[in-house]
Amino acid sequence: MSSKLPQDIGEATTPRDALLDRLAISLGGSNDHSPIYMRLAMALADAIDGGHLGRGRSLPSERLLAERLNISRVSVRRAIAELEGEGRVNRRHGARTVVQTRVRKDLPNLTGFSDEIRARGMEPSFSWISRGTVIGTLHETMALGLPVQTEVIRLIRVRHADGIPIALERAVVPKSILPDAMLVTDSLYATLASLNARPHHGFQRIRADVMSVAEAELLQAAPQTPMLVAERRCFLEDGRAIEFTETRYNGKVYDFISDLHL
Repeated sequence: MSSKLPQDIGEATTPRDALLDRLAISLGGSNDHSPIYMRLAMALADAIDGGHLGRGRSLPSERLLAERLNISRVSVRRAIAELEGEGRVNRRHGARTVVQTRVRKDLPNLTGFSDEIRARGMEPSFSWISRGTVIGTLHETMALGLPVQTEVIRLIRVRHADGIPIALERAVVPKSILPDAMLVTDSLYATLASLNARPHHGFQRIRADVMSVAEAELLQAAPQTPMLVAERRCFLEDGRAIEFTETRYNGKVYDFISDLHL
């Protein structure tokens, strides 16, 4: 089912109209053959991440999205459910869906785990849990802008500082960028640099969680120990997503510190 494209995006008179036109162009101009709800979820996520749909703002209604984008309300509902599962939106009972309000703090330096730990005066190390080619999860393919059921390289390991396990890291890279997981023997960024594909820019979201039993065992901690979860998306200079990494830190032994300047 094709999307209706606006005759002239300049005719939009409200932020809502501009958003709907942007979504229509995104869906109509895509060569991605993923389900329409997935493509809509990705387009909405890009609008949120790009600041075109600000925190606390309401999404257009399901009816309006379906009518303007020429798709079913079932597809719209599934797309919103995906965003809700990622914590990007909050669907309130009896009210419209709103973009989740979060406090955002920019972290200026794009560095890998090893460089970060060395900068703190400690020696980094790791142990592999798994690495290989897999079919990406819905969350992973959405984060990387890939069609559903695409093969990706997934690297999962326990990260240590001075021999103490402090984090669980799951990094996912498109197979078109990193053809073989075994190429990564230590630093992912060093491997990407050797392939002329080092990340150019990215953004990171940090949230709170608690350890599961399995996570606690790997990190030598008690279940329900607080965690800091950092989700990072990085891109090449041409805008292609190259890395999606979730690092789950033991909140009792790891702090995020950022310099503040007036």
